[in-house]
Order: sequence, then C-alpha cells, then structure tokens
Amino acid sequence: MDKETHIQSELFRILVVDDSADAREVIQTHLEDEGYAVRTCSCVEEALQLITSSVFDLIITDLRMPRVSGLELVQYVRNNLKDVEIMMITGHPSIEGAVEAIKTGAEHYLAKPFTERELLEAVRSIVEKMTRQRLAHGESLSGQSYGIIGASASMQQVFKLIGKAGDTSATVNISGESGTGKELVARSIHYAGKRRSAPFVPVNCTAIPENLIESELFGHVKGAFTGAGTARSGFFAIADGGTLFLDEIGDASLALQAKLLRAIQEKTIYKVGSSSAVQIDTRMICATNKNLVQLIDKGLFREDLYYRINVIDISLPPLRERGDDLLLLINHFRAKFAKDLGHPVPSFSDEALQHLMAYHWPGNVRELENLVQKLVLMCEGETIDLMDLPSTLKPTVSITKRLDRSLAEYEAEYIREVLASVQGNKTRAAAILKIDRKTLREKLR
Repeated sequence: MDKETHIQSELFRILVVDDSADAREVIQTHLEDEGYAVRTCSCVEEALQLITSSVFDLIITDLRMPRVSGLELVQYVRNNLKDVEIMMITGHPSIEGAVEAIKTGAEHYLAKPFTERELLEAVRSIVEKMTRQRLAHGESLSGQSYGIIGASASMQQVFKLIGKAGDTSATVNISGESGTGKELVARSIHYAGKRRSAPFVPVNCTAIPENLIESELFGHVKGAFTGAGTARSGFFAIADGGTLFLDEIGDASLALQAKLLRAIQEKTIYKVGSSSAVQIDTRMICATNKNLVQLIDKGLFREDLYYRINVIDISLPPLRERGDDLLLLINHFRAKFAKDLGHPVPSFSDEALQHLMAYHWPGNVRELENLVQKLVLMCEGETIDLMDLPSTLKPTVSITKRLDRSLAEYEAEYIREVLASVQGNKTRAAAILKIDRKTLREKLR
C-alpha cells in the first residue's frame, strides 16, 4: 500500500472487546503506540451500546466471553453495520472455531498468544484492505487537480509544474511512457494559462507522412507542390495566440527539427513554396516517450532544439509508481463507464484489487481505462472478482505432475509460485491461498 496516500492510522478507529483486562490493556497499548484510536470494553453487551453511539472501522473481539459470545457480536455487526471489519481472537484455537467465525462474518482470525508483531501485521493488513476498498469505491477524496486524477507525491509535483507552466508562455517538454497522459497534461497547461481562450491544436508527429508534415505544420502556397491547388494555413498559424502541442517530438526528422528551432527562436514560419516570413505568437508544448538525451548522443536529435523545448520539463510517472492513484482511477473509470453504458456501478473484490495493484501496467493509465471499460461492460453481477480479470493479470501457477512427490512438496512449490506471482507480498499471497499470515509463516518455515 502506498505510504503517501493510505488511511492515516490515527483516523482508524478500533474497538477491542475482551473479558480479560490484561489482554485489553496489552492490545490497546500496542495499537495506540501505532497511532490508532482505540476504545475497549469487557463484554458484548457493553460493546453493543458503544457501536450504536460511536463509529468504528475495526472490531477486535474475543471468541469466548461470559453470557454472550464474540460470535453473536460478529453476527450483529454483519447484520446491522456497513464497512466495519472484524477480527476474532481466541485463546482456544481450533479449526471448527475458525470456520464458524469466518462463516459468521469475521474475515480475520488471530490465535492467542500472539506477539506484538503478529497483532500489528494483522491490523495493518486490515487497514490496507479497507484503504483499497475506500479509494476504489469513492469513500474518500477523488484527488483531482486540473481534471487529472492523482494524489501521490509524484503527481502533486506534476500539478505544481502545470500551475507554473500555465502562468508563462515558455516552451514545455512533457516526457513519460506511452499511456501516462501527456496530452491531458498539455491541455491542462493551456487551459490553466492566459491563452485558454485561443486554440489548443494537438499534432502527432508520427501520424503525418514525412512528405506532408512540413506542409501540415507551416502551411503552403498555391502550386507549392503537386496537388497544392489552393493555399493552406498550417497548424502553427491555426494555433496563433494559443498552443501547438507536438506529440512524439522525438520522431521528428532532423530537417523538421531545424525548422521547428527557427520557429521557436524567431517567432516566424515560412509556408512551403514561399520566401515570405509569417509572424506567429504560438506557444509550443512538446511530448515524447523517448529519451531525448540518448537521441542527442546518437545524433538523432538536435541539442539546440532540446534546450529550446525543455525550458519547463515535466516528467510523468508510470502508473506502477503512483501507488494508490491506481485505486482512485479505478473508482473514476468504473463510475464513468457504468454511466456511459447505463449499467449499475459495480464494485471490485479485494482480491481483484490486490492483483490489479500488483500488475506492472506497461500501457499505464490508457491500459487501465480500457480494462475497466471492458470489465464494466462484461460484468454480470454486482462485483468484479478475480475470475473476471484477464489471464494476464492473474497469478500463474504451474505444478509439474509427478506422482512420486509428497503432498508437502506440491504444497511448498505452490506456495513459492504464488509468492513469486505477487512479488513476495505475504499479505496478498495469504489472501490467494485463503489462509492467514500466521499459517503462511509457519508453512514457509
């Protein structure tokens, strides 16, 4: 879970229910030292009074207590309260007790005696799960600036640079992998500045044939070349007073680069077939998914043009480095596409969210947007689960079929491959294996 945006521990409210005063004190001390807001009570009757007058995120309850058991408290919470997690603790652990607790609605189970580390790890796991659900299902701030979704530190830096760039007419270079939203940032810069009422003209340098790119950008006079039956203004002139966004500038030829440099330096352009200079007031924003410095070293990009377009440099982080922004984006896209399709807004299971967060996202935000659109379109129930995800996003476990191996050997290999599929994250591995972290640790030993 991204440290920058997860739920503040001091805002996470926990109720501890245990008839042992010593147990309550120990648990409360450990949790308050971590910054959680903790209240305690000695019986279920007292707990029921508290939860009807106060709000809690997590209830930690003992299983066996006088008069009313912890299972009855679990059942009441599941029937009457929404978005409350429950962890059952007991000094009399048994398979039957664990199964009964889970069937009743306690998703988390911890056997006494447990260490401080085991308690805190279990609570952190619950906090992370609730954070995922809240961020992915609209229960916290959307984290939007300039119409762009992002609450991570890296995106806050991008927003700061957008604000600075919007106040000037300096050239801007936006770098980042494909699908990170470079044109969205360019539009934000344009509409955040004094040129907002003038045109924003986007041009993809790779989408226009090489023999036409100069004419498209600078325009041409009548008869300048075969087929030029009339004079035409180019994109620079169309964007006069506004912004020309040149996407994939790293693919521009050296000849075109020379003419772009002149346009920036002299604020003039020459139409194809004309020797007369045309004065322009066009701001240029460029973008690329290539390393321009490496292209300079290879002689493929002009160093003088690089310095001209790189007055303000904005580097967009890939989605895999934006932490919980992924969950905010999922929340945005699921609502957007459900509305577009006229479908109910689906929720995502925690298992599905964990796998989406573990995925590398080579296509970045564009890939995520396309995936959520497909999932919302194909969803037949209220929840998008792990089985609904494409095979490329699911953990792959291949076990060699050998009949001379023991069950323990098969289990060990399966656990190792599940751990590898989630990059060693024990919490996610335990969720896939349907066991708790303590059981996983014991099996790993």
